[in-house]
Amino acid sequence: MTTVAEAPAAAPAERPGSLVGRLRGWASNPWGKPRFLTAFTWLYVAWSLVPVAIAVLFSFNAGRSRSAWQGFSLRWYTGDPDLSILHDPSMRSALVQSVKLAVLTMLIATPLGIALAVGLGRWRGRASKPANFLMLLPLVTPELIMGVALLLVFVHMIPFIDLGTGAQLLGHVTFTLSFVVIVARGRLFAIGKEYEEAAMDLGASPMQALWHVLLPLLRPAIVVGALVAVAISLDDFVISQFLVGDSSTVTIPVRVYAASRLGPTPATNAIATVLLVGTLLTATAAGLILRRARRREQRGGSAVEDLARLEI
Repeated sequence: MTTVAEAPAAAPAERPGSLVGRLRGWASNPWGKPRFLTAFTWLYVAWSLVPVAIAVLFSFNAGRSRSAWQGFSLRWYTGDPDLSILHDPSMRSALVQSVKLAVLTMLIATPLGIALAVGLGRWRGRASKPANFLMLLPLVTPELIMGVALLLVFVHMIPFIDLGTGAQLLGHVTFTLSFVVIVARGRLFAIGKEYEEAAMDLGASPMQALWHVLLPLLRPAIVVGALVAVAISLDDFVISQFLVGDSSTVTIPVRVYAASRLGPTPATNAIATVLLVGTLLTATAAGLILRRARRREQRGGSAVEDLARLEI
């Protein structure tokens, strides 16, 4: 006599409106928003920005503590007669040196980078690819290696350039040049060659087409490249540290590093906050300029109007 095995008892059906059913439907919905990815992203943002926000907050602390809040004050910016940024000679010197290097780097690296971008974009030949690779080399070379190499160059190969402002300026220009070229090359690819060719069809020489057509169209990239050069120069630590001369050539990142190893005060947070604000302002300005240029292109006709207004 055969017996039929009893079927296992069915699991109790979940009610459609139950909490477990809603959670399971929310987690298994393939068309839902990526909530876990969003949560992880915000967690990473908080992990990155909260320490920076705390450091900025304690730059306004009334006391010397960098961990216990003692009231809001501008003591470490202007109030303290000895240790504030305004009254500490080493702080003022570091601020002046960083701004001076950033401005000079912008003035040198921007025209060189634009010229190099145009030349590499128009160059056709066997050596063009190696030249493009060499242009990108500073981007992929670790900055530590770059700093050591520049130090050896200035010490052993060109010793007539003393360590200090001159060496730091050449090092910053060498490092930031590739970033300016990248920004300009992206703009060149977006523009294409049609406007230059149209200008030459109308009787312009290659130099007139470059000066009256291409450079006006490159104006957003020129401004953004200059701002990027300023931001990178302000933030640079490794090259500035390797090529520093006397105490007058110490920059803000080098000064902050030295102060954090010895006896840091909230003035260290204050000068770091000044550097952070300067970098954010330049990066924001660069982003706004690119956004405005992109909107003009989306509206259409801006490049044609620029070409029509040219007096060739």
